[in-house]
Order: sequence, then C-alpha cells, then structure tokens
Amino acid sequence: MFRIGYYREFTVKKTWFSVGQILFTLVVVAIAAFVLWRLVDYYMFAPWTRDGHVRADVVQVAPDVGGLIVSVNVVDSQPVNAGQVLFVIDQARYELALRQAQATALQRRATLDQARREDARNRALGDLVAREVTEETHSRVQTAEAALADADVAIDTARLNLQRTTVVSPVDGYLNDRAPRTGEYVTAGRSVLSVVDLHSFRVDGYFEETKLHGIDIGQPVDIKVMGETKILRGHVQSIVAGIEDRDRTQGSNLLPNVNPAFSWVRLAQRIPVRIALDEVPADFRMIAGRTATVSVRDIAPLAKSNPAAGAGGASGVFAASGASASVSAAAPVSAASGVLPVSGTATASAPGASQ
Repeated sequence: MFRIGYYREFTVKKTWFSVGQILFTLVVVAIAAFVLWRLVDYYMFAPWTRDGHVRADVVQVAPDVGGLIVSVNVVDSQPVNAGQVLFVIDQARYELALRQAQATALQRRATLDQARREDARNRALGDLVAREVTEETHSRVQTAEAALADADVAIDTARLNLQRTTVVSPVDGYLNDRAPRTGEYVTAGRSVLSVVDLHSFRVDGYFEETKLHGIDIGQPVDIKVMGETKILRGHVQSIVAGIEDRDRTQGSNLLPNVNPAFSWVRLAQRIPVRIALDEVPADFRMIAGRTATVSVRDIAPLAKSNPAAGAGGASGVFAASGASASVSAAAPVSAASGVLPVSGTATASAPGASQ
C-alpha cells in the first residue's frame, strides 16, 4: 500500500511537472514569437533608415573683380557673419579707373556746356541763322548729353568695381578649411572659398520605397547622429517628387534602352525625405555630412485630423506643414568653440515612444 501510494503521488507530481514544462515552453515560444514579430515589423516595415545625412547649403564665394589679394581677414574654418569682410583685392587699378571715368565725365560735361551755348545763341538770332545750322547745333547738344550720360554710367561702374574689391560673406556660417592667402591672384567669377550656411542645416533621410506609406508631411522624427548620445527632434518637411531612373538610357536612335534585370530580385529604391530640425541640444556639434539614423514616430493628432497634410505626403509633392511643428532661428555661433547652438521648440507632440 505504501508503494502504491508513493507511486501515485510520484505520478501526480510528474504529471504537474510535465504540464508546467509545457506551459513554460509555450510562454517562452509566445514571447519569442512576439519579439521576432516586433523585430521583423521594425526592420522590414517601420519607417526608419540608417541612411541619413546632415546637410547644409554651401555658398560658393567668388569675387566680382580680379586682382591680387592684399588683405585676408579670416582664417580656415572660422565662423563668420553675413556682411563680414573676408578678403580685400588690390584697389589701386580700380581707383585709377574711377578717376579716369570721372575725368572723362568732366570733359564731356564741358563739351555739353559749349554745345548748349552755341545752340542758345543760334536760337536767339532767329532767322539770321539758317534752319540747317540751328538743327545741327541742337543735334550736337543731344549727342553731348548722351555722351555725358554714358560717362556717368562709366563712373558708377568704376565705383561699383572698386566697392567689389572688398569681398564679404553672403550668409552666416562657417568657412571651408582653406581660406585664401595674401598675394594670391583671383579671377572674377572663379570661386575662392565656400561658406556653410548656418541657417540651412537639415537632415536628409533616404527611405526605402516600401516604407513610404508610414511617412507624411509634418510627422515628428527622431534623429540619432552617429557618435552622439543625444537625440535630435525634427519633422518631415518634404518628400522628393522624382528620382533618377538608372536602368533606362537613351539609345543612338532615340529609343529607350532598358537594362535587363533578374525578375526574382528587385531592390527597393531609396527616396530622399527632407527633415527640418526642431530641437537641437546647445552643445551639439553640427557638421554637414555626418551620418544619422532617422526614425519617423507616430503621426501627430493634429496631422491626422488634417487630410490635406496626408494627401501631400502621399503624393510626394514638396510641401511644408506649419501646423505640426515650427523651427526656431539658430542662435549665433561661438567662434571659440566652433559649436553650433541651435535651439527650437516643437509645437507638435506624438503619442508613444520613439523607435
């Protein structure tokens, strides 16, 4: 009897242990399936990309006149303000040109005064002077007036050229890493240096075309720049309306030439999406070209209730949503640290955690 009771108790314990193992296995499998589904959904379908880059407008600075550089007021990679003097071209030749234009104008003014006196004298004599002579003197007055006007234009041109010998920065921003040197000869219209526009920083994310369904104009975005610990905040500003078709060219007979491709392998195209920055930490070092991971968050409630914003995002037409977020102007740069303190406050909020 003792053995039978012990055997029954052992069998019950073994049965419950087996049931517990099965339940535990099912729970583990369910958790693993849920985690796997979340991973697949995030990596395959969620609107995010590691292929993002910080971008900015680069303004090429070219002098309007040529000559030797006699003074350079900046150094490599220096922060500059709009209107700040970058370098000065030798002004001697342009000062001489201005003096010559002014002398020519004086000469032509004297000629005009003489022609006017002759014309007034002939008109005062009336019939004593032939009509042909009167018309001739009047024509000389008009010719002298036109010559004087041309001389005045030459003076303005010479004065403008002299003014353009002082080259200033067109925008607020940073110089490139090679400022011009004193004694170099520069040519009119040829770029000497470039300035990265301080107020044009943005992020371009290159999303796969299969993930565009989750991206709308004005949607909030999280930006993780490589090497940085802080997250930048922004919003979708525009979606490009067209990309280059690299598989199609034009043949010599003007017919389309389409490259053959494997029918079972089709790679998704990358679509550029422009992200406007809303919140940037004050100590963040903004450098154009840095790599970033761009994650689009859930669309804001205001954007959901605005069908026009969704329609604009679906069509891929360039548009900006002022209702979802606003970008504040960047603060002045610090010349000592080279840090770009850009601050802003987003007016839209999105539910849920960032991806």
